[in-house]
Amino acid sequence: MRRIVKNVLYRYEENPLITEEDIPFRCNTVFNGSPVKFNGEYLILMRVEGQQGYSFFALARSNKGFAYKVDERPVMLPAKSGKFAKYEERGIEDPRITFLDGTYYILYTAYSGYGVRIAIAKTDDFEEFERIALISEPGNKDGVLFPEKINGKYARLDRPIGNEIGSIWISYSEDLIHWGHHKPIITPRPGYWDSYRIGASAPPIKTEKGWLEIFHGVRMVSSRPIYHAGTVLLDLEDPSKIISRCNEPILSPREDYERIGDVNNVVFACGAIVEEDRSIKLFYGAADTSICMATGNLDELLESTCND
Repeated sequence: MRRIVKNVLYRYEENPLITEEDIPFRCNTVFNGSPVKFNGEYLILMRVEGQQGYSFFALARSNKGFAYKVDERPVMLPAKSGKFAKYEERGIEDPRITFLDGTYYILYTAYSGYGVRIAIAKTDDFEEFERIALISEPGNKDGVLFPEKINGKYARLDRPIGNEIGSIWISYSEDLIHWGHHKPIITPRPGYWDSYRIGASAPPIKTEKGWLEIFHGVRMVSSRPIYHAGTVLLDLEDPSKIISRCNEPILSPREDYERIGDVNNVVFACGAIVEEDRSIKLFYGAADTSICMATGNLDELLESTCND
């Protein structure tokens, strides 16, 4: 495995994990998959772009978290009827899974001619998915749900766009449907790897030092974006407060499969699994063309976040 910044992460030597060639039905590409451990299996709920040009979700399975087999059929398609249909007519994108109160919730992007909105669905078995609500106005995406309530309320991070600036906001809800108390908490930093735009990537990970959020940051170079992954530590009791934030990215496009694809120079994290020994598997989309994995240790991620 190849060393990344300060031994923080190592690319899996068999990357990419999943490409278009691994999909058992016709499609254009696959990327941005959210992982979870369920009934002794590792699952990745992933975004697949069909040949019609819109995205939907498929499921990949693995016994040990390294070699994956994709289910024969998609597990969730854009709604064709009902209140979700006109907001998903251009596809559903970038799912992020959170296990909360005994249920698996999926925040995802609903895409239509009205723009992008955050939607929420749930499942108990990863076979049937029930849509719950559209939970943002247009122009908002990258929603991730905290895995427990904060001061009695559900909490989420998201990324609305205002004045062409994408910052990470926090919001709260009593029912997962109606959200308020919106507040920007993490903003782009001029002169850094996340100077142009940022967004939440993985659902927050609870640690003894705070909520560890793995986010993506974009830097513009010669009118083209470069996507990196980084970390920020938020206060456990009040996650609107930043404890520390990494100055260097934990993962940047370096390999050919990250630099060359449908969108060049992209590593886009969508979820992580922390094992009992505190090792971590970070799953990310590469160049909007494949799903990859990097491995590391939770304590080293925390240390790199705090070493400003």
